[in-house]
Amino acid sequence: MAKNTNADTVPRPDRGVVVWFTGLSGAGKTTIATALGAELLASGRRVEVLDGDVVRTHLSKGLGFTREDRDINVARIAFVAHLLARNGVVVLVAAVSPYRATREAARATIGDFVEVHVAPPLDACVARDPKGLYKKALAGEIPHFTGVSDPYEPPEGAELTLDTSAFDVTTGVQRVLAKLVELGFVERVPARPPSLA
Repeated sequence: MAKNTNADTVPRPDRGVVVWFTGLSGAGKTTIATALGAELLASGRRVEVLDGDVVRTHLSKGLGFTREDRDINVARIAFVAHLLARNGVVVLVAAVSPYRATREAARATIGDFVEVHVAPPLDACVARDPKGLYKKALAGEIPHFTGVSDPYEPPEGAELTLDTSAFDVTTGVQRVLAKLVELGFVERVPARPPSLA
């Protein structure tokens, strides 16, 4: 069962929340988070996307991929996300965050937390491989690679699970928006009209 602590289902325009997209590399976390952020910005919400790769470049530079370093990285993301959310920002975190206990610690830190498991089959992630990481990991060139040589612990109580091999980005965004509306974190965001270009 999902463990969201939200008790107030009446949306407020100033209410912050953290939407935490977790899943394997290449699952589509950043793609959906970025598209969702654009929709929310267009509706007038304050939005920040915290992408795992970008955070590692700046906030967590120097950390490796041991379990301890991964946990530190997730804890740092959770801390920043909490600060933003308590000031009314919708924070969209896109990070592999492979360990269940660390994500639950993030949930406890943040409070208003919506976990979205972006969960296409591993084969779909390997086939996409936008950064060429799976090819290197399968060749033994990248140690501690989640889903290949390191474990991924799927959520047991995510608010939403998305198999991005089964639908397009727009559908994924609409499903996340519907969940946020259901939980009272945002008002209904109208779908954008088709582009005339």
